Amino acid sequence: MHIVLHQPEIPDNTGNIGRTCVATGTSLHLIEPLGFHLDEKRIKRAGMDYWEKLDLHRYMNYEEFLASHPGAKVWMATTKAHKSYTEADFGPDDFIMFGKESAGIPEEILVENEENCIRIPMKEEIRSLNLANSVAIVLYEALRQNEFCGMETEGQLHRLHWKE
Repeated sequence: MHIVLHQPEIPDNTGNIGRTCVATGTSLHLIEPLGFHLDEKRIKRAGMDYWEKLDLHRYMNYEEFLASHPGAKVWMATTKAHKSYTEADFGPDDFIMFGKESAGIPEEILVENEENCIRIPMKEEIRSLNLANSVAIVLYEALRQNEFCGMETEGQLHRLHWKE
């Protein structure tokens, strides 16, 4: 599974998303320009010590991203979509793209990919959710659809034991 951030602006969000990607074995793809430097303390703090374990890819622009992944299935998460993310049929190698915090994915990209545009349902008077939360919501649905392949699904207590 792959998460794509198109021109992210807030380092804390990208750091949190990076941590989520490490926890789920998901690659993170960043399309420039970024609203921050990847060596900023805020991105490292949000990503904690997981940032070094992140499978990170950077692209100068959207065209370079597309050229690097010909034929890839790319879902576009946007508040402008007609269908919910729960209606998507996610594959294990799919890409899920999210736009920058202030404006989302450019409409020029969305109109070329209408069938793959998905949204998170929310109240009408709300413009959008936090980017890191949105990524987690959609990513975990995609992972659920793929039976959390390669992920630990049962937890263990540290000091005590579960009753049998």
